[in-house]
Amino acid sequence: MAHLPNLIIDLAIILGTAAVTTLLFKWLKQPLVLGYILAGVLVGPKFSLFPTISDPATIRIWADIGVIVLLFSLGLEFNIKKLVKVGGTASMTGVIEISAMVLLGYLTGMCLGWSTMDSIFLGGIVCISSTTIIIRAFDELGIKTQQFAGIVFGILVIEDIVAVLLLVLLSTLAVSKQFFSAEMLVAIMKLAFFLVIWFLGGIFLVPSLLRSGRKFITDETLLIISLALCLLMVVFATSVGFSPALGAFIMGSILAGTIYAERIEHLLTSIKDLFGAVFFVSVGMLIDPALLIEYAGPIAIVTVVVILGKSIFVTLGALVVGQPLKQSIQTGMSLAQIGEFSFIIATLGLNLKVTSGFLYPIAVAVSALTAFTTPYMIKASGPLCTWVESKLSPRTKLFLTAYSSGAQTIGSVSDWYQLLREHIQIIIVNTAVILGIILLASRWLMPLIAEEIIGSPGADILTGFLSILLMAPFLWALVLKRINRPVYTRLWTERRAYRGPLVTLAIARGVIGLGLVLLLLQQFFSVSLLLFVVVVLTGGWLVMGKRLPLIYELIEKRFLVNLNSRQIYQENRMGRNLLPWDAHLSYFEVNAESPGVGSTLAELALREKYGVNVISIARGSVTMLVPGRNERLFPGDKIAVIGTDKQLEHFISLIEPAKKEKVQATSAQEISLQKIAVDESFPYIDQSIRNSGIREKTQGLIVGIERKGTRILNPDSTTFFLPGDVIWLAGNTKLIKEFQRENRLRTMQ
Repeated sequence: MAHLPNLIIDLAIILGTAAVTTLLFKWLKQPLVLGYILAGVLVGPKFSLFPTISDPATIRIWADIGVIVLLFSLGLEFNIKKLVKVGGTASMTGVIEISAMVLLGYLTGMCLGWSTMDSIFLGGIVCISSTTIIIRAFDELGIKTQQFAGIVFGILVIEDIVAVLLLVLLSTLAVSKQFFSAEMLVAIMKLAFFLVIWFLGGIFLVPSLLRSGRKFITDETLLIISLALCLLMVVFATSVGFSPALGAFIMGSILAGTIYAERIEHLLTSIKDLFGAVFFVSVGMLIDPALLIEYAGPIAIVTVVVILGKSIFVTLGALVVGQPLKQSIQTGMSLAQIGEFSFIIATLGLNLKVTSGFLYPIAVAVSALTAFTTPYMIKASGPLCTWVESKLSPRTKLFLTAYSSGAQTIGSVSDWYQLLREHIQIIIVNTAVILGIILLASRWLMPLIAEEIIGSPGADILTGFLSILLMAPFLWALVLKRINRPVYTRLWTERRAYRGPLVTLAIARGVIGLGLVLLLLQQFFSVSLLLFVVVVLTGGWLVMGKRLPLIYELIEKRFLVNLNSRQIYQENRMGRNLLPWDAHLSYFEVNAESPGVGSTLAELALREKYGVNVISIARGSVTMLVPGRNERLFPGDKIAVIGTDKQLEHFISLIEPAKKEKVQATSAQEISLQKIAVDESFPYIDQSIRNSGIREKTQGLIVGIERKGTRILNPDSTTFFLPGDVIWLAGNTKLIKEFQRENRLRTMQ
C-alpha cells in the first residue's frame, strides 16, 4: 500500500468534517463560519470521538496562508477612493464606536479580574464587527439598498483599517509591555511612513504594470500575477518588521483601484473559500469545550457587552454626526457582533504568548452567539425605533430633527483650511517619497552597486548621485511648487496680517527640503567631497531646473490616472452618480429566475409601477447609458437604478424572485424540444405569442415557427399564430404534454 503524507490525510479529515458541518449549518440557515469552527472542534485534540489530525504544525501553516488570502480579498474590497467616499458620517461614527468599545472591553476584562494584557486584547476583539455576517444578513433580509446600509458598509471600512493597525500596535505592545512608550511611538511613525510609501509606490507602479501587459492578461495569468504581488508584499512587509496580514491587505487595496479588481475577486473566490475553510477549522481546533463550560459566565457577560455596547455606541455616534434617529438605531443594531478579525486578533495574542488560554475560546464563542443574534437584531431595529419615538417628548423629537437637518447641510470651507490642507498633503507625500528613495538607496541600491558593478570604492558616491536624480522632481515640488494660486493671492492681498503666516508656510517647506538634502549628503558623501557635491548640484539645478516641473507633472498625472482608473472605468460603464433629493443609486444583477427577465423596460413600466428609473445597463463589456424603452433585461445584466428606500425595496421583488415563488429546477431529462401543429385543436389561432400565455403554461419558449416552408427562428413575442403553422417549443416536457392533451380534449368536446 502506498504511503500517504500526513498532510493529505489531515486535509481529508478536515474537509470531510467541514463538508458535513457546513451542510448542516446551511440547512439551519446559520453562517457557514460556525460550521467550520464546529468542524475544528470535532477534529481537534480536545475532542476524542472523531479522528484527530496528526500534524497540527502543517495545518497551522495552511491556516496562515488562509489569513493572507482572507486579508488580500478583504483589501480587494477596499481602496483609497472608497475611504474618501466613506465621508465624515461613517468615519466619525466608526471612530466613536471603536474608541468606546476598546475602552469598554478593557474595563470588562479588568472587572472580571483578568490581566492587563488580556483586557487590552479583549478591547481589540470586541471593537471589530463581522463584514461576512452583516453582508449575508442584509442579502437575506433584502435591505442592502436602504440608506442606512451604506453607513454600515462605511463603518465596516473604517473598522477594517483599524483592525489592520491593531495587529501592528498590539504586536508592539506585546513586546514593549507599555502602552505609552517610545517603542509604541516609533512603531506608529514607522507604520505611517511605510503605509504612505507602499500606497504611493504601489498605486504608481502596479496599475502601470498591468496596463502595459493587458494584451497578454488572461484569467490564468491574472490570478498568478495577483497572488505573486500579494506574496511579494507579504515578504516585504515581514522583512521590515510588520505582519504578513498587513502586507496582504495593502496589496489587495492597491489592486482594488485597478480595472481588474472585480475580475481578481472572482478568480480568487475558490482559493479564498478553500484556505478560509482551513483557517476557520484551525480556529475551532484551538477550542477546548471544557473551557467553554468553565467560562460560561464570562462568555455571557462579554456577549451582552458586545450586543448592548455596539448597539448603543454606534447609535449615539450616528446621532452625534447628524443621522436621523431611525437610521442611527438601524445602523447600531446591524453592527452588534464580532467576527473574522476578532479571531485573528485572538490568535495573535496566543502566538505571542501574551494572553491567557481562555481568551481565545471566549472570543470564538461570543462571535458564534452574536452571529446567531444579528438577523434578529436587524429585524428588531424597526419596532425598537417606533417604541423609542413613542417615548420621546415632542420637544426632543423636534430637536433631533432640527439637529439632523442642520448637520447634513453643506458647509463652506475657509480659504485657510483649504490652503493648509493642500500644504500638509504635499509635504507629507513628497517627504515620504524622498525618505523612501534614500532608504532604498542606502539599504538595497548601494550594496548592489558595491557587489555587482564597481566594487566598494565609489559605490556610495554613485548611489548618492543616482538618489539625487531620483528625488529632484519631488524636492522641487516640496520646496517650490505653487499651491492653489487663486486662494494664495486672495489671502495675500486681503490683509497684511496674513502675509506672515503665508511666508512661514513657504519657509517651513524650504527647511524640510534642506533637512532632507543634508540627510542625503550625510548618508552618501564624506566631508571632503561636500564642496564638490554642492557645486555639481548647483550646476545641475541651473541646467535641469526648468524641466523638473514637467517631470513632476508627468509623474503626478500618471499617479492620478492610476488612482482613479477603476472609478473612471465604472463611470464609463454605469454612468455618473446622480442623486436627486432623497433618492440614491443602487446596483442590481438580473437573476436568471427574475420575474422581469426577458421583458422590455416599456413592458415592465418601472417608473409607473415602482417609481424608479434605470440609468444604465451593463452587459458584458458593453454599457448602455439611459437605455431605451424597448431594451430588454437579460440574465447577468448589471443595472443602475435610482429610487428611494421604499421604491427600491418594492423593486427588488422584480429582480430577486421571492423564495416561495421560485420554481424548482427541472432535471435534464425533463426538458425537451417538442413540435406542435397549429390545427383546429389549437386554441390560440390569430393570437400573438405574448397574449397566448404559452410560456407561463408550459415553462417553455417558442424557439421557431415553420410557416409555408419558411422557418422563423426565435420569433418576436408579437408574432401571431396562423393555421398550418408548426411550432417548435422548448421547455418542461411534462407541462408541454399536458398542454397538448388539453388541446385534444377541447377538440373532442
